[in-house]
Amino acid sequence: MSTISTGKYYIVEHLEPEMGEWSELEYATISTECAKTGGKLYLTSLPTSLLGNLPGRLVEHTVSGRLIATSIEVSQLSEIKSERVCLLDPAAQTDLKPEDGEIFDTYVFGGILGDDPPRDRTSELRKYGYQGRRLGPKQMTTDTAVRVTRMVVEDKLPLYKIPYVDFPELKLSKHESTEMPFRYVLGENGQPIMPEGMVELIKKDADKSFDF
Repeated sequence: MSTISTGKYYIVEHLEPEMGEWSELEYATISTECAKTGGKLYLTSLPTSLLGNLPGRLVEHTVSGRLIATSIEVSQLSEIKSERVCLLDPAAQTDLKPEDGEIFDTYVFGGILGDDPPRDRTSELRKYGYQGRRLGPKQMTTDTAVRVTRMVVEDKLPLYKIPYVDFPELKLSKHESTEMPFRYVLGENGQPIMPEGMVELIKKDADKSFDF
């Protein structure tokens, strides 16, 4: 059975001067998942120094055409029409609904979702004047926010029907664990859906915190 292309654009405006391993894993995951339904991921507002030195994992996605990396702002993309753009905004008054998939072609995210505590950095994107929608009351990582958006506008699944797990506890070792302060989509295996390699990265970061 062939995959039906939605032709949706998912745009992450990168709002940091650098790109950590956490973001690298999330962006690669978003690109892979969007491509499965014919969608495309854009990384916008990348500093020119970063644009010319993308992590190898992301370069592979740009070469395949699944990811477009650029230094221009989302508002400067010729592919999009402002009236068809939705800004995923935690401060929006209206939650995202399946029917929004008929209203919007493009969905914009701040590449800093997942801050703990939240810093409302999405405020930097409100200057564009796009219509806003919320993904519920809980803070999500960037890849989770895009995943939930796709499930709503492509799979037509209402937010309240998506299986979530809030603040999951991850076992780091036999005697150590950490609580993730975010909402995740619950996978079929009963575990929160995270980018491949993310748990290992969290463990590595935890080990560094104990190095004195």
